[in-house]
Amino acid sequence: MSILPGIEAVGGVSATGYLSAADAVGSATAAGPLDGAGAAGATGGVSGASFVQALESVQGLQSTSADLAVKAVTGDLSDVHDYTIASAQAATALELTAAVRNKAVEAFTEIMRMQA
Repeated sequence: MSILPGIEAVGGVSATGYLSAADAVGSATAAGPLDGAGAAGATGGVSGASFVQALESVQGLQSTSADLAVKAVTGDLSDVHDYTIASAQAATALELTAAVRNKAVEAFTEIMRMQA
């Protein structure tokens, strides 16, 4: 499971379903351009299907976080730090997805401006 193609940080999730900070930093810094397409996206960049998969992954992280929140409130969760970690992962994934979307919109706007 990955947040976006080319970012293997979530792919290294442990058996408990959580990613260590060292794994996140190591694999995120090693990740190159999205989809291996290069900075300009000469080979097509991220496809619509892969972005939909990324959104589904983010939704899954948020769902897990919400489930753990309910368990924490009802007292069914033995380790509250599990919820804290899941919540932080979901928030980070959402921020990353929003940043990628914003950059895509900026790029589209710039291309439209160049054509005018």
